[in-house]
Amino acid sequence: MIRVLIADDQALVRLGLRALLENEPDMEVVDDVADGLAAVAAATRTRPDVILMDVRMPGIDGIEATRRIVAAPETADTRIVVLTTFEIDEYIFDALRVGASGFLLKDTRPAELLDAIRQVLTGGALLSPSVTRRVVKTFVDRPTRTSRPHPQWTSLTDREQEIAALVADGLSNDEIADRLVISPATVRTHVGRAMVKLNARDRAQLVVFTYQSL
Repeated sequence: MIRVLIADDQALVRLGLRALLENEPDMEVVDDVADGLAAVAAATRTRPDVILMDVRMPGIDGIEATRRIVAAPETADTRIVVLTTFEIDEYIFDALRVGASGFLLKDTRPAELLDAIRQVLTGGALLSPSVTRRVVKTFVDRPTRTSRPHPQWTSLTDREQEIAALVADGLSNDEIADRLVISPATVRTHVGRAMVKLNARDRAQLVVFTYQSL
């Protein structure tokens, strides 16, 4: 059973998400809350597998709530999917940087949302790759951007760095395999090794570490 916590300041959104998730035989909503501080408290109390986290909420926003939840030992394994209304949101990259496992637009189709929850538990591909590319491009193009290479970046082989960069561009394993004319299994191996070397908890964090290092 996948235990899900919903954090959103709009009651109608919380109600809709709860109704959708509770109709799934493998999902259980452990709580729904309306602000960031309540999200941190509920995560500590219920230890959910996945949190659907809104960005703009009272108290503390979803980014700070994500940072606190991921940093706490008792909830460090919780996967957080950030929900946003906007296709380009300057806060999304910050959410990924502090430990969110991915993000989705609130108008995502129900079936895609359910699939995303299941994928994120297995360290699956960063969600909404086309939007990811646009958000990360916004970050990269900032005039104040400074390079902060991951201290273990140079331990990656040239091939691992190349594949990590393609992951950061939003490509799936199959797309990377087609691009490099190698098998998807080989791509998975390289991605896995890169994540281990960088101590990345999932592909989302691998994307962040890669863009900080390039």
